[in-house]
Amino acid sequence: MNKEKIFNRLIKFPTDKSFFLFGPRGTGKSYWLRKHYKDNVYIDLLDSETFFRLSSAPEKLDSFIPDGYSKGVIIDEVQKVPQILNEVHRLIEIKGYKFILTGSSARKLKKQDINLLAGRALTFYMHPLCYEELSEGFDLRYSLEYGHMPSVYIDSDPEGFLKSYVVTYLKEEVFQEGLTRNLGNFSRFFETASFSQGSVLNISEVARECSLNRKLVESYFTILEDLLLSIRLPVFTKKAKRRMTQHPKFYFFDAGIYRAIRPKGPLDSPEEIQGVSLETLFLQELRAVNDNYKLAYDIYYWRTSNQIEVDFVLYGKKGLFAFEIKRKGKYSSKDLAGLRKFLEDFPVARGFLIYGGTKRFYENNIEIIPVNEAIARLPEILDP
Repeated sequence: MNKEKIFNRLIKFPTDKSFFLFGPRGTGKSYWLRKHYKDNVYIDLLDSETFFRLSSAPEKLDSFIPDGYSKGVIIDEVQKVPQILNEVHRLIEIKGYKFILTGSSARKLKKQDINLLAGRALTFYMHPLCYEELSEGFDLRYSLEYGHMPSVYIDSDPEGFLKSYVVTYLKEEVFQEGLTRNLGNFSRFFETASFSQGSVLNISEVARECSLNRKLVESYFTILEDLLLSIRLPVFTKKAKRRMTQHPKFYFFDAGIYRAIRPKGPLDSPEEIQGVSLETLFLQELRAVNDNYKLAYDIYYWRTSNQIEVDFVLYGKKGLFAFEIKRKGKYSSKDLAGLRKFLEDFPVARGFLIYGGTKRFYENNIEIIPVNEAIARLPEILDP
């Protein structure tokens, strides 16, 4: 596979303004910036010497930049030294430098005393690769097994890469950063959380399953979100006509990462795992298209108190969309039940059943689309 083709990302960055670029470790931020901003000063806070120099004296940032410099300055993994943002702010104001600031964690940057440049820098997100970026390299079976992290398309051992990635995050990001004092507890939680993938999140139940305190487990879920490893989808409750559930739905950010974390045994149903993987993959595509095309949708799910559900709901200025995802090759009237109830309550919405078949159908106001076609058409659907 052509490595250059894979990293031809859709995301477009400004040329005249500083910006943050957030994304989980391994999504290709550093690679892309090194390739497209070769002449820029590059400051890597994962380098121990650079880290110690700037963490002890952030005001020395200026010493990394030549006198009279007119190009951009990249600071990789800025969350490692969040205090450096005060100096970045000063250099933008005084010397007019343009900074590109990457981060794979938002945890330390959430503190109230951290300077996020007061609107002087835009914010972008880099997701795992999406369908358009893979182009002819997209293969649904492969995607459901290994996900869309760039390295699974260039590494000779994609399964080995994913296992290594999980261990690296546990060791480097969680334990070494002091986010938890007990790596064994967090590792046990990590695996247990994978069984909640694509499900309504019951933190008390997860706590019981891994024999940990509920408050501790809640803090662990927050760590996953701060490291950009997971997302909790809220329930769509705008102008609700029915009694709705209150709990969010949980997903790890990439289908391959989810598969690498989730323990497997003889009682596991391949159909169940494949179905959850497809939901995860579709959510990845929704998030990537939404950010890459700057569509500004909020993403939800919909579930009533009597368990009528729609997997994903997108709400924004461009419209209201509801998606139900099924892996099987044939659909039934039962598969459309949630969408029909949702469209009764919100007749302005567009409803879609995404399934594993090969033909497109229409059931009144619901469009039934094969998954490959639906993923390929997402930009067109969401940006009519």
